[in-house]
Amino acid sequence: MTTNKTAMTTQQVAARFNELAQQEKWFEIQDELFADNVRSIDPPNSPYFGYAEGKAPVRKKGEDWVKRVEGVHGLSTTEPVVGGNHFAVGRDFDITVKGFGRIKVEEIMLYEVKDGQIVLEQFFY
Repeated sequence: MTTNKTAMTTQQVAARFNELAQQEKWFEIQDELFADNVRSIDPPNSPYFGYAEGKAPVRKKGEDWVKRVEGVHGLSTTEPVVGGNHFAVGRDFDITVKGFGRIKVEEIMLYEVKDGQIVLEQFFY
């Protein structure tokens, strides 16, 4: 007998994302909510990162970033705002990064959900 697992709605994905984000569990978000073909896009000419496609390359992009963080002075993520198959959160961080020194960033993080999984994350800062 096979069970048909119903895909989470965008609202449910956003709620779970928020639960984990408030605990700073970003790799758990990737493991649990990202699709295998997820894409991660930073702004053009970003001094930090660019583009990654696929769960493993997106994970490496995140790991590479974390390795460069030398100090954390403040982190916060807003509640998600859901519209259709997208949701967005605001993210503020004040951190010290190897090669950049102390940086403060206010960004919008936009996520697209398809079949109950995040297929796109895009950062605006």
